[in-house]
Amino acid sequence: MEEEKSNLFELIGGAEKLRELVDRFYDLMALESEFAGIRALHPPTLEGSRDKLYWFLSGWMGGPNLYIEQFGHPRLRARHLPYAIGISERDQWLRCMAWAMQDQNIAQELQEHLLTSFYQTADWMRNHAG
Repeated sequence: MEEEKSNLFELIGGAEKLRELVDRFYDLMALESEFAGIRALHPPTLEGSRDKLYWFLSGWMGGPNLYIEQFGHPRLRARHLPYAIGISERDQWLRCMAWAMQDQNIAQELQEHLLTSFYQTADWMRNHAG
């Protein structure tokens, strides 16, 4: 599994391509009304959120551990507990990321692999039934 994760960072195209993916994800979140539910969970400016997701995904995919270097262990569920995350929010996040990956021309097989992993994490983040 560690070998697989180290390859994800390379497979996605490294730091520049990952940053482009994260930026497209947040651009879509800000622009598309279908993502209004998850957009409302974020601060007025998305710059900090962009950085934190990029830093987290970099290490998660086997690249530099930028998030851990700055903040320590991600503690994803604990950090998201203040926000009501239900099925709708999970699905919006996943749809937004799927759209961003398509727009960034991520290989189909890699998209499917990442969405499976993202689904598991996003579903684990749910903290209410809505």
